[in-house]
Order: sequence, then structure tokens, then C-alpha cells
Amino acid sequence: MIRRVVALLVLAAVAIVIWFLVALFEPFAGAGQGRVEVTIPSGASVSQIGSILQQDGVISSGFFFKLRAELSGTRGQIRAGQYIMRHGMSYGSALALLGSGPNIPHVILTIIPGRSRRQVQSQLRSDGVRGNYLRATISSPLLDPTVYGAPPSTPTLEGFLWPDTYSLRKPVQLSALVADQLKRFRQEFPKVDLSYARSKHLTGYDVLKIASLISEEAQLPRDLPRAASVIYNRLRLGMDLGLDSTVSYATGNYGTLTAKDLNSSSPWNTTNHPGLPPTPIDNPDLQAINAAAHPSHTNFIYFINKVCGNGALRFTSSYQQFLGWSNDWNNAVTVAAKHHGSAEYCKGNKP
Repeated sequence: MIRRVVALLVLAAVAIVIWFLVALFEPFAGAGQGRVEVTIPSGASVSQIGSILQQDGVISSGFFFKLRAELSGTRGQIRAGQYIMRHGMSYGSALALLGSGPNIPHVILTIIPGRSRRQVQSQLRSDGVRGNYLRATISSPLLDPTVYGAPPSTPTLEGFLWPDTYSLRKPVQLSALVADQLKRFRQEFPKVDLSYARSKHLTGYDVLKIASLISEEAQLPRDLPRAASVIYNRLRLGMDLGLDSTVSYATGNYGTLTAKDLNSSSPWNTTNHPGLPPTPIDNPDLQAINAAAHPSHTNFIYFINKVCGNGALRFTSSYQQFLGWSNDWNNAVTVAAKHHGSAEYCKGNKP
């Protein structure tokens, strides 16, 4: 009797081992069937990847997938990204595919901070991306501008389209790019402390406007908070902002402005319209937004490009000093033209 029990136990143990080995190595499993798109997040553990594949029906067990990856030594070879896989794949087939890298073609697009929707549209056309970015960024169910203090009549998503580098499937769908940009905005903007701006009766949308202005006006990061302080001071004093960048946005002329441009009746023209423009004039990054929310504490109300300053700005509270700097700048531009460029002129002149 004891021998029969022992024999039965041995048979049961052998059966369990055989079942386990068959479940683990799947000698009768094929390459799967059908088609399923799977996203493997960056930094995901083998257990997490197994759970994703099991939920998507790619494999039958996340546990055995993890065990197979560990036994085969391939757990460190799995690469994040998007894959086209099959339902009912063997663990070996799934691991081989995940080790070969994403098999959905992608395009890498970098949206530079401080670019307007119009400028991004031109960039996308140059990159061969089809579609109308201006139309795609009028509105979206993914973001409500009024949540951030924008009026219900806000005409576009200018200011909310987060500049970053994006990996997009070929062929690029503008709806996917816009969705990624708005998602990044919703992730990043809450990191900004708006308490100081709110104490000055400014909304989050106002901060975005200021950030977009200083993105255009200041080339160096250290100048961003000081440029923001000029805007705060001018708003407090009831002065027109008088920024050429808003004229460029209003007219679409990002080159040398003409008298006609400067006299544009557009409400975005802050040389003849008081206060902030109706919307941001570009899409700023977190650095510019933080500077707009936390300006330097100064009495500056003027700034101008420093002659031979490699993009640096000069700041002052004196109109007479500003006029003197303006004359210096205009003279430098005239002389530089004769020297075939500012670089040649600046070689013989100290900043």
C-alpha cells in the first residue's frame, strides 16, 4: 500500500514537472496569430512587461514569461518602445522580438521652445510632415484653456503646445503630436508656483503670455527673469509694453520690421495696444514660464540688445540711457552692414 502511494506521488510529481516544463518552454507553441500593438514603457521591469503582454493576449502567463527571461538571460535585452506582436506567441518568440527593438517606424521631431504655431507649421512642412498644424491646434478636447484663466473666446492653443522632442509613428499624424504636446503641458505646468503672479492679479494664462514674450526677447537664460521684471513694471505703471516680438507675431514678419508693421492695428501689437496681448505669441518652455512667474525684483522699464553682447540684454530705468543705447545699437548696425556683418564689426569692438 505504501509503495502504491509513493509510486502515485512520484507519478504526480513527474506529471507536475512535465507540465511545468511544457508550460515554460512551450514545445508546441507557434509564432502566434493576428496582430496586436503593444507599448513597453521605458524602465518597466520584466514582471511589468509580462503583465502587459498577458493583458494584451500576447502570452498566456506573465509569471512564466518572467521565469523564461531569467533562465535564458535575456531579461536585460528587452527594449522599450512600440511593437506589433501576435496573440498567443511563445515566450521565446516574444522575447526574441522584444530584444530586437521596436518594429513600428518612428519619426523624431524636436519642437524648439519659443516657436509660434505658424513657425512650427513651417518646420513641419520642411520635415515633410503633412497636414495643417494651424488648424489642428485651434482647439482640443484634451485641454480647456479656461481652466488656466483664458477667456472662453480664446482663439487657439498658442502657449499650451509644449516644446520638446517627440517620437511619433510614421506617417506622422498631427493629432498625435498635438495630443503629446498637450499631455506634456498638463504634466509640466502644475510644477510652476503661481503665487507671486497671482498676488499681482495675474492668471496662469497671463504668465504664459509673459513667458512667451520673454522667450522671444531674451536669448540668454539669465536675462529671462529681468526681462519679465520689465513687463511686470510696465504693466504696473500702465505703460505700453512696446515689444517688437508682438509686432512680428501680429504681422508674420520675423525679419526687419517696417513702419507699416509697427503701425499694425492688430490687438497683438503691444506698441500701440496697452497691456498683454490677447494670447501668448509662442510656446515657452518651463524655464521661461518659471521666470515669468518669478521675475527679478527691479525698477527696470527698458531693455535693449547689448552691442557685441552675444545676445545679452541691457536693462535700465532711465529713458535717456535707453535712448543712448538705442543710438549705439543703430550706429553699430549701420557700421556692421559696411563690414559685411556684425561678426566682422564686433571683432574690433569691445562689448
